Amino acid sequence: MSRITVGTWGKSLAVRVPQEIANATGLVEGEQVEMEIQDGNIVLVRSEAKAEARKRAMAAAERILELRKGVKLGDVSIRELIDEGRR
Repeated sequence: MSRITVGTWGKSLAVRVPQEIANATGLVEGEQVEMEIQDGNIVLVRSEAKAEARKRAMAAAERILELRKGVKLGDVSIRELIDEGRR
């Protein structure tokens, strides 16, 4: 849990999302979220579609990282493979 301070933004109150929380949740600038009150607490809720897409993307990334273990490129660099793919 992070402790943050409520500030002002124009005539509204505002909070800043710490970078570690943004990174851990995949929250990005410009993303819209919904604000709810649950048991007297303020809760930000991301859209279900984005949250589900993020879960699938994270699972795919983890699978790719797992599959790459033990795979060797030999003398070929990733840059060379990228350039070859563009030809």
